[in-house]
Amino acid sequence: MMRIIIALAAAWLVSPLVAMAQPAPAVTAPVYQVDPFWPKPLPNNWRIGQAAGVAVDRRDHVWVLHRARTMTEDERGATLTPPRSECCIPAPAVIEFDPDGNLVQAWGGPGHHPSWPANEHGIYVDAEDNVWIGGNGANDHVLLKFSRDGRFIMQIGVTGQTAGSNDQTRLGRPADVEVDTATNEAFVADGYLNRRVIVFNATTGAYIRHWGAYGRPPPADAPLPAYQPGQAPSPLFANPVHCVRLARDGLVYVCDRGNDRIQVFRRDGSFVREIIIAPNTLGSGSVWDIDFLPDAAQSVMLTADGSNNTVWLLARQAGEIIGRFGRSGRNAGEFHWVHNMAVDSRGNVFTTEVDTGKRAQRFRLMSQLPR
Repeated sequence: MMRIIIALAAAWLVSPLVAMAQPAPAVTAPVYQVDPFWPKPLPNNWRIGQAAGVAVDRRDHVWVLHRARTMTEDERGATLTPPRSECCIPAPAVIEFDPDGNLVQAWGGPGHHPSWPANEHGIYVDAEDNVWIGGNGANDHVLLKFSRDGRFIMQIGVTGQTAGSNDQTRLGRPADVEVDTATNEAFVADGYLNRRVIVFNATTGAYIRHWGAYGRPPPADAPLPAYQPGQAPSPLFANPVHCVRLARDGLVYVCDRGNDRIQVFRRDGSFVREIIIAPNTLGSGSVWDIDFLPDAAQSVMLTADGSNNTVWLLARQAGEIIGRFGRSGRNAGEFHWVHNMAVDSRGNVFTTEVDTGKRAQRFRLMSQLPR
């Protein structure tokens, strides 16, 4: 097993798009520029709350999942009785944009389905245009699957019921999902309560397998000591297990957010390696989401870091940081709690922000995709 430790003692001083001080890697960092006019303003006096998920479908349409219930009274003043102000009205929870940022459709939210999560978390659109949604509220132990237009298809798990990281049918506040088209398997980052990856049949919801950190069976779910820089690597996933991403070469990348690391597995759960990102990061950790540059080799891995409010760019095979973009702030191109990320077929990056960030942004790829 290979462990890659990336020393970032001076990480806090690195400017966006500047490579770290280390031998020049074989992969060149892509260059991004924020598009301050994406997306276009929503109609119907709609606004969004915390943006807790983003996905790109096979058409390069962008799907944003937001939490309408996080909008303050000031933000939803038009809905009060009497109205507090002329603006605004919460948009439906699931919003589809075309590549130019025009609204295509919107649906979902509280009442759309009896098990709709109390706190929406994570969205994924599979190759058949099915829309998958998780939730990380206290009782949100379900994964929901809908058609593209919001028709309910399937539920995995039971609202209000959980039974630990070795249960085969119930979930524990699942954060994220991705479907492997080749095997028709749904890989779930489970999650904010459980500490595992669990795999289901994407059509029937039948259990297939699960694993914890280093590919081992998860032990009993007990409180963990707080992460400390320089400590020995934790044998367990921390909460939350925040994302799961599948590369074309069959590797499975998992966000172990609180431990400041990415763990890499084969599809069967066998451990390959881990990559440490910004190991001095405390609080909510450094690894919030992952996606890949869409060249043939997926040569660059992008990692959203909502604590340091940046997107790290890594040479995927080497596991080395080669650049970054974004910093903490409220202006276009800056972040406050960058939470999720998705990359389209042209290499453009879409990000969403929670806490009081409450927005989606697009970063255009300004350099050429590797051949």
